[in-house]
Amino acid sequence: MIISRTPVRISFFGGGTDYRGYFERKSGAVLGSTIDKYVYVSVNRLSNFFEYKIRVGYSKSELVESVEEIIHPSVRETLKFKNNNSNLDIHIFADLPARTGLGSSSSFTAGFLNALYALDGKRPSKRQLAEEVIYIEQKMIQERVGCQDQFHAVYGGLNIIEFEKERILIRPVVISKKKLHFLEESIMSFYTGQTRYASEILKEQVDNTKIGCNDKYLDSMYQMVFDAERIISDEQPEEMIKQLGKLMHESWELKKCLSSKVSNSFINELYNKAHKVGAYGGKLSGAGGGGFLNLIVSKNKQEAVRKALNGLLKVNFKFENEGSKIIYFQD
Repeated sequence: MIISRTPVRISFFGGGTDYRGYFERKSGAVLGSTIDKYVYVSVNRLSNFFEYKIRVGYSKSELVESVEEIIHPSVRETLKFKNNNSNLDIHIFADLPARTGLGSSSSFTAGFLNALYALDGKRPSKRQLAEEVIYIEQKMIQERVGCQDQFHAVYGGLNIIEFEKERILIRPVVISKKKLHFLEESIMSFYTGQTRYASEILKEQVDNTKIGCNDKYLDSMYQMVFDAERIISDEQPEEMIKQLGKLMHESWELKKCLSSKVSNSFINELYNKAHKVGAYGGKLSGAGGGGFLNLIVSKNKQEAVRKALNGLLKVNFKFENEGSKIIYFQD
């Protein structure tokens, strides 16, 4: 049996510039971090005693005779990519719900592919794993996804990822432990209760990006990545939080221009309530349309924000820096 553990992520700046429709014409960049909320995948070889060849357990259970019969697109296409037709028992567990903007789909694919390699007694490099997950999601499943979630999931940590037509570069954000802890404690994450399929939310945005309609917004959002890096490097903790929050507020206003589906009246009301009582800024995770609302809030304003968003579940988390890993191996 193999068990992999892969983190989900929070994207702070630059989301949208990681789509090929943009960065293959210009350069893209994002700043984000993985958190200690995980997707777990167990893979076990199944004996011949069962009436089925493959069992896949998630919110439903699939018992099938062949890979082609599997409904779960990532499981099916990842097995095809690995040319794996073995008898397998596959189970998926997660700390947080799917379709909430935290990149859990890419985290699953990364963790599942990692586990399949381990089942073969192999350990791919982080770059190989991330690039293969991008290939599976974009070319085989044909999802409307960018290229940041896969690298975040595999590498872990607080990183800047830069996108060019010919290559993707990833590097850690240089930050002291004190500042990192201060940033961690200044982020409030609330579950809006709304889930959505990112691919549906992204259609309008991706189409607009391909024809250049979003360039003026994305150009500014790209630059904000490096503005945020400078703030993290140069400012004292309290001023760092204030400036990052205000920058995130500007980024959120730009993000809403990318597509009419990024936000809605319910989300806008929640955001405005939090901003009014002291949140410096914030944004929805991922494509938008629901999921988690992440806010940067000074400690002395957090109770007021909590009251303003009374009824929403607050999720506590810490940053993590391990990325996808095999946590159990039994041959």
